[in-house]
Amino acid sequence: MKQAFIASVISATIIVFVFLFLNITTNHNNYISVPDLKGFLISDVEEILKENDLNFEVSDSTFFNPNFPKFSVLEQIPNASSKVKKNRKIYLTLNPSNYRNVAIPDIIQITKRSAIAALLASDLELGEITLIDNIGKDMVIRIIFKNEQVEPGVLVPKKSKIDLVLGNGIKL
Repeated sequence: MKQAFIASVISATIIVFVFLFLNITTNHNNYISVPDLKGFLISDVEEILKENDLNFEVSDSTFFNPNFPKFSVLEQIPNASSKVKKNRKIYLTLNPSNYRNVAIPDIIQITKRSAIAALLASDLELGEITLIDNIGKDMVIRIIFKNEQVEPGVLVPKKSKIDLVLGNGIKL
């Protein structure tokens, strides 16, 4: 009986010691509120997180958002106001420096309507349309980007304006 009592006291002491040790080493109930980092430049984010004893990891975004400055935070995980422990890593998605590049579709010798649909499907915008004497009425004769004639397949930034030179149907 005496040995059972001693064993239970030793077990209880070990359990209490383990729980106290875990509370101290895991910073139990010691949380930091995650700051809202959306819109901040990465250089500012570094300072903010350092002041709050938090770390970060950056993942670039392929989706350029013109409403935010270049290299600013678009998203963060965990979200703002979340409670985390000291030295927690915050995952940041940054705004890239510009739109990603897309290839100009092969729209030479197709109709204006089909060419416009292909440009829009490629995330490009229609610029000016110019007509020249050519038997192919409303057929794309040339593709112009920034006042230079370009060939299909050339990489340009997404959302670029592409000008088209079309035939007017008049035989040369």
